[in-house]
Amino acid sequence: MMPGSQYVTGAIDCHIHACPHLNGRSVNVFEAVRQAAAAGMKAIGLMDNFANSGGYAALAMSELGHLGVEVFGGLIMQPVCGGVTAAAARAALGYGYGPGTGARYISLPTHHTRYISEREGRSPAFLETTFWVPENGVVPDPVPEIMDLCAAADAVFDCGHVSGREAVALAETAQKRGLTRVRTHCSRYTTDEIRAITAAGAYAEFSFYILTHATSVGLTHVDQEKHKVAGGNMTITQMAERIRAAGTDHVILSSDCGIFLLPPPVEGFREFMLLAEAEDFTPAEIRQMNTINPGRLFRVGGVAA
Repeated sequence: MMPGSQYVTGAIDCHIHACPHLNGRSVNVFEAVRQAAAAGMKAIGLMDNFANSGGYAALAMSELGHLGVEVFGGLIMQPVCGGVTAAAARAALGYGYGPGTGARYISLPTHHTRYISEREGRSPAFLETTFWVPENGVVPDPVPEIMDLCAAADAVFDCGHVSGREAVALAETAQKRGLTRVRTHCSRYTTDEIRAITAAGAYAEFSFYILTHATSVGLTHVDQEKHKVAGGNMTITQMAERIRAAGTDHVILSSDCGIFLLPPPVEGFREFMLLAEAEDFTPAEIRQMNTINPGRLFRVGGVAA
């Protein structure tokens, strides 16, 4: 057995890019499910910048559900997917093969936010079309309505790739509206921002991708232009400091793999768990972050929050 395999068995990787893309993939959706099943994983979550991955998840469950891996997806509200609109969110929440197969999460944009677009060096014209939370911290419409739709459907509201300041405002607004399922992508946030996010009840996700060489390559994430995010990768020691700021009860570890430059998701996930172990996170803490927390957040197996 490969070192770290014990951390993968029974685990949940809620951030996999196996759906079709402009960049090459290491696996397709069906291969990702089969590999997860071979590793004894409990569930995987599909992410897609170009489509509602809930549809792929519903198809995978229809065809490969017998393998015992729960597959879920959702909508990233990029412009090509309908943008940040209540109509797009409402449709995604009900889209699938019958009751219970709709989007498990609704996400603000990833590469169509002001924060990421500035770090990618996008043009002023592009920046004008992107999502952002103003400096006054007031979350713009229709995001509060989208939060309410998520709460009513018991789905996750994902803050997308916004800045730490914006993520704090979004998490606190969600808490005020009674939304209990919120995911933020915290790898590059300050420890103070992360503490504020988890204090508002949101989960802080940290991904293997941020630690890898893939961050140094220009890629076509949402259009034909190749961009890389300024700042490059970070070390596991830097990430561990942020994980501890969040508290392991509010952390999710994911691979964010699927791109051709990285190992297939199961392998990337295994390597990530070994890095966490090397930073002195205990087996119980790793299990909390890679199984219990994502299971609660995304209702894997029908688990309540």
